[in-house]
Amino acid sequence: MSDSKLAGQFFDAAIGLLQRVRDEEAGPIETAGTMIADTVADGGRLFAFGAGHSSLAAQDLVYRAGSLALMNLLAVPGAVGVDVMPATLGSALERVDGLASVVLDSSPARAGDLLVIVSLSGRNALPVEMAMSARALGLKVIGVTSVAYASETASRHSSGTYLKDHCDVVLDSKIAIGDAELTLDTIPAPFASASTVVTSAMLQSVMATAAGVLAERGIEPPLLRSGNVDGGHEWNGRVFEEYADRIFYWR
Repeated sequence: MSDSKLAGQFFDAAIGLLQRVRDEEAGPIETAGTMIADTVADGGRLFAFGAGHSSLAAQDLVYRAGSLALMNLLAVPGAVGVDVMPATLGSALERVDGLASVVLDSSPARAGDLLVIVSLSGRNALPVEMAMSARALGLKVIGVTSVAYASETASRHSSGTYLKDHCDVVLDSKIAIGDAELTLDTIPAPFASASTVVTSAMLQSVMATAAGVLAERGIEPPLLRSGNVDGGHEWNGRVFEEYADRIFYWR
């Protein structure tokens, strides 16, 4: 099989997943977008969290052209990406009880805010506890996960529950167990992951919905512009100043 044919198969798989979430998750996406708009309109702050590669989709919402300036990354040291050494330490930290509560208690998050939690499997202690603790503090929680994991894997949280069990709304990425879309007889393991593509697209659709809902209410969405277009830095500076008390990555 040619490399180009495998490339095409991956694109087909990713497009198929995107079509599924577009059609099957339209309701939850609209609900999530409206929740974010409500939080912005009510003076709340927005946070996003993900561990390991799930953090990529969370980071994609923060300080991003075309996205809401109010979205802040809720980072857990050592669990945000593969920059920690050894990389396996990040995976181990996802299974540590108590870590999420410490991070939340040390963060500016408070009742009335909203937290987006991204976890493909939704089974580890960190995202489960993060959702439980956030709701106990009075935050709204949007969970982005593959619901299939809850029926085919065991929870690693002491409660035996999953991220999906502790959210105000759940967005199901439809990603299959193992996060690899392709197989080949000559390759012993499945390969080509699609979770980042699909999860990022879902979250951008949520942000688009939020911007539209705010505009319908006569509220200008606090959007960022690219710093690589003329006037972008000036635009963003105005937004930063106007919402300084709700943006925590700026200064």
